[in-house]
Amino acid sequence: MSDQNLSAPPAPPPPAEPGAVRISLRTAMILLVFTLAFTALMAQVYQLTRPIIEATMLDAKRRLIAEVLPEDSYDNDLLADAIELPPIAALGLDAPTRLYRARRAGQPVALVLEAAAPDGYSGRIGLIVAVQADGRLSAVRVTQHKETPGLGDYVDPKKDRDKAQPWITQFNGRHFGDTPREQWRVKKDGGAFDQRAGATISARAVTRATGRALGWAVDRAAVLYALPSDATYKENTP
Repeated sequence: MSDQNLSAPPAPPPPAEPGAVRISLRTAMILLVFTLAFTALMAQVYQLTRPIIEATMLDAKRRLIAEVLPEDSYDNDLLADAIELPPIAALGLDAPTRLYRARRAGQPVALVLEAAAPDGYSGRIGLIVAVQADGRLSAVRVTQHKETPGLGDYVDPKKDRDKAQPWITQFNGRHFGDTPREQWRVKKDGGAFDQRAGATISARAVTRATGRALGWAVDRAAVLYALPSDATYKENTP
């Protein structure tokens, strides 16, 4: 083999056939049209279903609030009379939430807010709490938990086997006048609240978190009621 043959450049690839180019272009155009049509369809479906989804979410929120605050106790649009809360460590919250203000004839009735017990047996226990204007705890409910079925999950009244008097109802109507702040613990820890045998950790977490939430709301009630709707509360507000 000669040096001339070794240094010769490789032969260029044969040009694509016109038919193959047309097929590739046609396929690309079909995919583009399909993508645009699918995107437009999804946008239309979203616009059509958005009011239904929002209405369903609002209804679910109203039903949840009704578990801690009777609907006939206030006459304002509670979901509209709300303020934004930043993440607040005292409430166990690491993300922004909304706080709702219930009023009757323009006068404060109750604050409804979220809280959390980060120290449940199986992790975080989400709560919703209603605090009346006189400082009483209207009620508290568990909104999310991973407590052991049949053991610690009695903190959720839906899981509590005692349907006549669920464990969590012992907080109803309590205030710091009859139960001082330092007593918001289970009896096993020297506090005022019952716990179920063999499942103290869940009850301890909920009891402490409820007491902290009540104290936080009572101490800041005047500021929380006075803020305009959709304002953002600042934790350093006097």
